[in-house]
Amino acid sequence: MKNIFFKNVKLGVFVLSGLLLLILLLYMIGRNRNMFGSNFNLRARFENVQGLKAGNNVRFSGIDIGTVKEVKIINDTLMEVEMIIDKKVKNILKKNAIVSITTDGLVGNKIVNITAVKSPSLYAEENDILPSKKSIDTDVMLRTLSKTNNDIAEIANNLKLTINKLNSSEGLWTLLNDKTISKNIDNALAEVNSASNNINNISRDIRTITKDIKKGKGTIGKLIRDTLLSKTIEEAVNNIKNAGVNILKLSSDLDNTVLNIDTIINNGEGTVHALMKDSGIVIKINKSLDNIQEGSKGFSDNMNALKHNILFRGYFRKLEKSRQKQ
Repeated sequence: MKNIFFKNVKLGVFVLSGLLLLILLLYMIGRNRNMFGSNFNLRARFENVQGLKAGNNVRFSGIDIGTVKEVKIINDTLMEVEMIIDKKVKNILKKNAIVSITTDGLVGNKIVNITAVKSPSLYAEENDILPSKKSIDTDVMLRTLSKTNNDIAEIANNLKLTINKLNSSEGLWTLLNDKTISKNIDNALAEVNSASNNINNISRDIRTITKDIKKGKGTIGKLIRDTLLSKTIEEAVNNIKNAGVNILKLSSDLDNTVLNIDTIINNGEGTVHALMKDSGIVIKINKSLDNIQEGSKGFSDNMNALKHNILFRGYFRKLEKSRQKQ
C-alpha cells in the first residue's frame, strides 16, 4: 500500500510540475505577444497588406514593440491593420509616425514597421489611426529582378556573339595593328590642341574688345557710351532723311517740268517745237551759221590786212608792246 501511495504522490507531483511548466510557457508566449502585459491599440490603413497576418511583429526603429491583432477589410480598396502596442512606448510614439509593411529579411515574414518623424506632434493615443506609406512589394521586386536577370543574360549572350565576330574579323585586327593610325591620331590631337589654343586666343581677344567697348574705347565704344556722338549721328541721320525728302520733291518737280516740256513740244508750241519739228527752220539756221562763219573769217582777214597797213601799223605795235609788258 505504501508503495502505491508513493507512486501516486510521485505521479501527482510530476503532473503538477508539467502543468506549472505549461502555464509558464503559455505566460512567456503571451508576454511575447503582449497578451498579458500593459498595452494599447493603434491602427493603420493600407491598399494592400501584402500577406500580413495576425500575430506578425510590430517594430519601431528595429525594436519589437507589439504584434498585429487583426487585419480587417474596410472596402474593396482599403484594409485596416489593428496593432497591440506595449505601453512602454506610449510616450515615444507620436501621431505623425509613418507605418509601413516590410519583410523580415529578404524572404522572411511580413512585419509592420513604424518610423518616427522629426516634426513636432502629439503622442499617439488609444485607437489612433497612424498615417501609412505604400511599401515596395517584394513579389513585384522579385519579378522585376527576374526580368532584369533575363535581360542581362540576353545582353551577355549578344556581347559574346559580338566579341566572337570581332575576334574572327581580320580587317579589324589589321586596322588595330596599323602603326600609322596612332601617328595620325597624334597629329589630329595636335591639330585639335592648336585649334583649341587659337580659340582661346580669339576668346581672349573678344573679351578684351568687349572690355574696351564697355569702357567707351574705339568707335563702337564711343557709339555706345558717347551720348554726344550718338546725338550727332542722330542729327546726321535726320539731315539725310530731310535731304532724301527734298530730293524726292525735286525729282517730282523735275518730272513735272519734263512732262510740261514734252506736252509743249507735242502740242506744237514754242521755239523748241519749231526747232525739233520744222526741218525748214533747221536748214535756215544752218545756213545762217555758215554765213556767220564766213563773215568771221573775212573780218579776221581784214584785221590782218589792217595790221600791215602803214596807217595802222604803229598802233598795233604799241598795243603788242603793252601786252608784253603786262
